Amino acid sequence: MPSAPRTAPRTWAELCNDPSLQDLPYKIETNARGQIVMSPTYAWHGRFAFQIARLLEDHLPGGQASVELAICTTEGTKVADAIWCSAERWAQIEDAYDAPVAPEICVEVLSPTNTEAEMETKRALYFEARADEVWLCDAEGTLSFYDEDGARDTSRQVPSFPAQIES
Repeated sequence: MPSAPRTAPRTWAELCNDPSLQDLPYKIETNARGQIVMSPTYAWHGRFAFQIARLLEDHLPGGQASVELAICTTEGTKVADAIWCSAERWAQIEDAYDAPVAPEICVEVLSPTNTEAEMETKRALYFEARADEVWLCDAEGTLSFYDEDGARDTSRQVPSFPAQIES
């Protein structure tokens, strides 16, 4: 007797636990319709995310920094490449598959396939989920800082943060 067809994961937790999706060399997110979106990343992408998270911990020792944090948004689950959040906010998200509230700082390391429109949408989604700042890091390690009012010359929360990351 044939086995029943396998159904696709319906929640972020099911997606995270699906053995067929483990160890993929892609960043996995979902869109507003719940469809899986996979984006390939380069080695430098992960290196920049790690460097930024490490520097965030150095500059803001009172909270938590991390990489690849899933955030529940109104248009699916998005994964910030690096984040920093206060101890209070960390307590709200540390046990979640996808954080119900965004960390105070969300960082996206741009891949060559990212479009400006995609990044505008992600910034808006992170702000809607209560992020205070969204940073973008390009392929050369140059950071751009944003708050809800738009682009800034420096981070409001970490004015001393370098605008250039060494690879």
